[in-house]
Amino acid sequence: MFRHLLFTLAIVLFIPSQIFWIWQVRGLGIKLIRSQSLRRWSGWLGLGIYVALVAFNMLGPRTAHEAAHLTLEAALLQAPYRWWMLASLLGFLAITAFYLCDRLVRGVFWAYRKFLPPSKPGREGLLSPARRQFLARTAVAVSATPFAACAYGLLYERTEIETTRQRILLRRLPKAFDGFRIAQLSDIHVGPFMPADDIRKYAAMVNQLQPDLVALTGDFVTWEASPQRAVVEALSGLKAPFGIVGCMGNHERWAGVEDSITHLFAEHGAKMLRQESATIESAGERLNLIGVDYQTRVLFGPPGDGIVSQYLEGVEPLMLPGAVNILLSHNPNTFDRAAELGIDLSLAGHTHGGQVTLEYISPDLSPARLITAYVRGWYQKGESQLYVNRGIGTIFSPVRFGSPPEITLYELKRG
Repeated sequence: MFRHLLFTLAIVLFIPSQIFWIWQVRGLGIKLIRSQSLRRWSGWLGLGIYVALVAFNMLGPRTAHEAAHLTLEAALLQAPYRWWMLASLLGFLAITAFYLCDRLVRGVFWAYRKFLPPSKPGREGLLSPARRQFLARTAVAVSATPFAACAYGLLYERTEIETTRQRILLRRLPKAFDGFRIAQLSDIHVGPFMPADDIRKYAAMVNQLQPDLVALTGDFVTWEASPQRAVVEALSGLKAPFGIVGCMGNHERWAGVEDSITHLFAEHGAKMLRQESATIESAGERLNLIGVDYQTRVLFGPPGDGIVSQYLEGVEPLMLPGAVNILLSHNPNTFDRAAELGIDLSLAGHTHGGQVTLEYISPDLSPARLITAYVRGWYQKGESQLYVNRGIGTIFSPVRFGSPPEITLYELKRG
């Protein structure tokens, strides 16, 4: 319910946010452009560009084909629009919060003034015109910060991939697998802003880590089926002695490619685990890998897609008693049930680590917390552990801020 309310709020704020920023840009133009005729023509030109971008992205033709490379259309028409829409909405929310706080403070001073003697020094200075003007300018400056932050996230942080090395201590880990290395890639979202050439580059980075096993935890595509072959071929360069395994994400389900992309991966030697398990052996000892399709217990996306009455139903027969069981599940919300079942380690993605987040200020300042308590990084519950990978792709807007893309390298240790 809260997610739906937040989405409705974003829609309601969209129009006033655009009016506000157009008015701010107009005011800036009046200050900077002295010539009235040049100002008029510049204003109409800017408004025309804005209307054209909005019309193209919201009303323009849609095709069933999504490119697996950066196109001129994406660079000139889609990226600026998505940057503007995200930044303008965040900036408007900031200035709205600033305005409400200012109204509250003024209300408090108004009430306080009733009880403050007229001769009390400094009473009027608190609400002086100069002070109000300073606060107004500060509010506009603060609200403009998201534009710079989103530009940074679009041009820099989105492509600055990090390698996280995570040691996992497992009490039941066989001696033969002590030091076993698993590399994880997640949430690739092949498309114009995650071209196949970049995916090949990231696959080469994974190979340089020399993992024993590579785990792919879903969302290879975004909305369309068309680039599925491109993403599979880009990932076909992954190499590991114990193979490449993976699971499906919600976007495979929504794009209708779960079966077809599973076959494509199989053609290139990668095994997608779909409600099934696979064991790997070394020196007569085993690890058990389990993979499930995307599961959710709340409405998220198209009605009914992936909704289950209980997470991981039917997984018990796939577990190997006495062995270390590792679960690949795109949605980290399956972790609570995995812990109940005694699954040793869960690898997930889905959240993009919040994608645009201020978690370095407060853990609550992340949009991913609207869908899960497990946003990114390592978690433990009893003897069960979870790691949520931030993924390498983006969704909706090609911007990352406070959550850079990630390759995770796990080292399994006995302990």
